[in-house]
Amino acid sequence: MIVKVRVIPNAGDNEVVSRIGSVLRVKVAAPSVDEKANLVLKRYLSEFFEVAPRTVNIIRGAKGREKTVEISGRTEEDLKHVMESIP
Repeated sequence: MIVKVRVIPNAGDNEVVSRIGSVLRVKVAAPSVDEKANLVLKRYLSEFFEVAPRTVNIIRGAKGREKTVEISGRTEEDLKHVMESIP
């Protein structure tokens, strides 16, 4: 599944804030320096979608706040169900 993510760095905690269409707004508790926010984002999304960390890949936007993330490791239906549960 391909997901668009809007990252909000330097947050107090990691959390999915909202979903606007197919775009997730995600707060990460890491600065956007030296790929730290990307590593935390990948780890958090793997926990959130209940997949292995190696199955979450940033395929576009690694240096910006708008990212395109590929998530695999579960069926497309399972991943869509998780997405639909986000308010």
